[in-house]
Amino acid sequence: MDLAEDRGRFSDLLKSLDIPYPLYGVAESAEEALVVAKEVKYPVLVRPSYVLGGQGMSIVINDEELESAVIKLLKNLPGNRVLIDHFLDRAEEAEADVICDGTDIQFIGLMEHIEPAGIHSGDSFAVLPPFNLSENVIGQMKEYARKIALALDIRGLLNIQYAIKKEKVYVIEANPRASRTVPFIAKAHLVPYINIATKIMLGTNKLKDFKIEPREFGYAIKEPVFSFDKFPNVNKELGPEMKSTGEAIRFIDSLEDPYFRHLYKEKSMYLSK
Repeated sequence: MDLAEDRGRFSDLLKSLDIPYPLYGVAESAEEALVVAKEVKYPVLVRPSYVLGGQGMSIVINDEELESAVIKLLKNLPGNRVLIDHFLDRAEEAEADVICDGTDIQFIGLMEHIEPAGIHSGDSFAVLPPFNLSENVIGQMKEYARKIALALDIRGLLNIQYAIKKEKVYVIEANPRASRTVPFIAKAHLVPYINIATKIMLGTNKLKDFKIEPREFGYAIKEPVFSFDKFPNVNKELGPEMKSTGEAIRFIDSLEDPYFRHLYKEKSMYLSK
């Protein structure tokens, strides 16, 4: 868990596994951050280690914004190491949830986001299964998930988030735990993935002991729920820091569904910042 949560160490792991990742550097001061940003090029994503919900993450486009963001981060999270990585502007985002028993891997769900990379996964509309990813991209996602699960020696659940640009898949982060998408996928498939993962974590079972048969359906859409009406002074612009307070599930039979067509038509690949 420490290896996955430490942004710098995890990026080093990706490098050793020959898995694509955004150019990055680690900083412990604003001065170091400015040097890193010059090497990886703006825009950059500023990410602290050991946080949930994208706390303190931000996308910055110049030295002044970077210095301000890093000083604020280190003041609120003293002793933290900050990852400065190149932000892949206008990239697609997707994620995978898997169960690993140390030897075998079961993919329980691949989800494609409607919003671009840079908006927190908790705030994104996400579709199960992917609706617009090529077999080439899906193959890369699965290959990298296997490498990471085995390298981290996972026993149980693992969530991996990807950015996709020009058919190339980059790994953004890995979470060695149940993500918010696991109960969503379990409800959609009607498979008790949490129970299965728990038995594997306890060492009482292996994946081969279970017969996993997801039910058939068209597509399931994860809908973020926001409470902006209760917090009128909150900035409603979406970004890397999570703002949703819940989620809902919607089933559609096909991509011709009017609701999905509206969502996809209204999406923007540009972020406000």
